[in-house]
Amino acid sequence: MTRAQRATADVFLTALKALPKDERDAVVVRIARDKAFARDILDLALIADRRGERSRLFREYLSEKSAR
Repeated sequence: MTRAQRATADVFLTALKALPKDERDAVVVRIARDKAFARDILDLALIADRRGERSRLFREYLSEKSAR
């Protein structure tokens, strides 16, 4: 993430956190109902969650998957 992207993200997050809870919830629900946006958020969350895992070659993955 570039410095500009981080700054923009910080501004949006600060604004979201500053909203009263009912308005913040309404924004989050609208995001969740947008299927493409919700998928992107889930993908990003998964990437962030697994960032510390060891990487491996795709061929290794395929080999392991076919052995099951």
